[in-house]
Amino acid sequence: MNHTTTAEQLSRRGGGSHHSLPSLEGGAIELTDIGNLKAVTATHLSDVEAAPAPRGPSPTSRQSNHGSESGAAGTETADPAREAEYRRKSLHHFVVLCVCLFLNGWHDGTTGPMLPRVQEIYHIGFAVVSLLFVCSAVGYLAGAVATVYMTDRFGFGKILLMGARIQTGAYAALVPAGPFPVMCAAYGVIGFTLSIQAAQSTGFVSSLKKNSGEKVGVLHASYGLGALISPLVATELAKDPRHWSFHYIISAGLYLMYAALLWASFRGKRQEEIMAEEGEFPEIDDGSANKFKQMMRLKEVHLMSFFTLIYVGVEVTLGGWIVTFVLEKRGGGANAGYISSGFFGAGLMLGRIVLLWLNRKIGERVALTIYAILTIGLEITVWFIPSLIQNAIAISLVGLLLGPMFPIIVNQSKTILPRWLLTGSVGYIAGAGQAGSAILPFFTGILAQKFGIASLQPFVVSMMSTLIVLWAVVPRARYVPT
Repeated sequence: MNHTTTAEQLSRRGGGSHHSLPSLEGGAIELTDIGNLKAVTATHLSDVEAAPAPRGPSPTSRQSNHGSESGAAGTETADPAREAEYRRKSLHHFVVLCVCLFLNGWHDGTTGPMLPRVQEIYHIGFAVVSLLFVCSAVGYLAGAVATVYMTDRFGFGKILLMGARIQTGAYAALVPAGPFPVMCAAYGVIGFTLSIQAAQSTGFVSSLKKNSGEKVGVLHASYGLGALISPLVATELAKDPRHWSFHYIISAGLYLMYAALLWASFRGKRQEEIMAEEGEFPEIDDGSANKFKQMMRLKEVHLMSFFTLIYVGVEVTLGGWIVTFVLEKRGGGANAGYISSGFFGAGLMLGRIVLLWLNRKIGERVALTIYAILTIGLEITVWFIPSLIQNAIAISLVGLLLGPMFPIIVNQSKTILPRWLLTGSVGYIAGAGQAGSAILPFFTGILAQKFGIASLQPFVVSMMSTLIVLWAVVPRARYVPT
């Protein structure tokens, strides 16, 4: 019975092998049959051992979209024509988002050269003119909170287009140079839309898997480019007390063209659809509760948001108030507004590009700490050395060192935060930064009203020292489940 069972099992296991097993009738077996049985058994066992183990789906097939087979996915990935199309789409989308950040920089670079003229036209002091920053801060904070909900509700493409249209109207309201409260209200609306657009653009680029670190740096260098060009235009128009507000005609026209570009490029699509056009497939969230609540439970989000709020606040405070500081404390003339261009353009824009190699070489965390310490040293020289030329050079170098900081915080967030919350979290962090660009300049105006514009430098030094402490407590990169 046992021999028969073994033989039958081996015969079945052989799966149609050409070897035959001897018949074992009545429990009797010849010695020659025993020899044959051993030979056949050994052959079948070796066949079984040599048989390849069944394998599960390959990683390619698991990752292929819409249930496509692994072979098809492999062929599709290797298709040069499709890869070229992906690269073309990716470049096109990236250039459009760079235009978005360029226009954000354009707005922030406008304010500094315009402040002295606004004070003169409306006969107001530092505290009252700082209400422009207060209204902007309200708009920025509202945008930072609303961006997650609006992304889920309307989608990436529609939000950007909606923001561009609203901004066009807000700038148009500034052209007649109406009452100061109208100007404040327009700045609040612009702050709301700028916050959402910066959040969407930064969140989109940071979610990419292909060269996202370098792209974030170039994206925010576009901000510096806008802030470089804008003061050059605003300074010239601010010299004319009758037509100073015509600068906003240019701003409205730029946003009108930008709105057309957005519609032609994204057609109101959601981020997932646009990324798929580039061959990028975003991480799927865990399908659990409200994303905003999940984000608010992460202390890392709040630490990086607070860091970004102070960082962008320092950036815009210097770009905005340095013109007034140079006019009053260093004897600058009507061309003092160009110092703002040096800070934003030669500084911020170049810093986000030329220091990329150094960030990689010494590590982003170490690089940011070094940049902050050097910035404090340069600000102290501006504080104590009463030289217009030295101050202008030092401020440009400060811009150069501040430039890489925001791209670094975005890159670090990708190694700290959950992937399914990355776009919303980075958007919230960027929105908090935009709020800082209004809050800190407002406090600077209050201090200037009480202690004079000379309080600008000690305030900036104290904020940069706070940044170093915050950076020390921001968590290091850790494993993030995807």
